Amino acid sequence: MSRKYSEGRIKQALKNSRGNHLKAQQQIIAWTFEDHKFLYELVQPHLKGITAHAISYVERHMSEPEPIPAPEVDIADNTFGRELLQAIADGNPARFGQENAAAPVGRTHASQQHINALRAIAAKSKQTPKPKPSKK
Repeated sequence: MSRKYSEGRIKQALKNSRGNHLKAQQQIIAWTFEDHKFLYELVQPHLKGITAHAISYVERHMSEPEPIPAPEVDIADNTFGRELLQAIADGNPARFGQENAAAPVGRTHASQQHINALRAIAAKSKQTPKPKPSKK
C-alpha cells in the first residue's frame, strides 16, 4: 500500500499549522478519529511492535498475583502512633529513607561483648610499639 495518502495529509497538517509541529500533531490525531485509512497508513509500519507490546503487557498483568490486603490495626489500645508522636516531640523526627540519620530513640547500654572487644583493642595497642621512622 502506498504511503502517498498519509504523507499528503501530514503535509496538509503542517501547512495548516504554519510549520508548528505540535499543532500539526494535534490535527493529525484528530483526523485519525475520522479517517481510518489515514490511521492505518500511519500505524502500519509499527503494527508488529504495537501488537507485541500489547501482548506482553497483558501477559505481564495476567501473571501478577492478587495484592495481599494490609492487616487491620487495632487502635483501641491507645498505643497507635505514640512512637511517632514521641519522635516528633523530641524535635528530630526520622525522615523517610533517612531513618538511620535520625536521633536515636533511647540510649542503650553497651553489651558485655562490646566492652570486651574494646578492652582487647586497648590492650593490643599498649603491647605493640609504634615503629620509628627511618632516616634516609
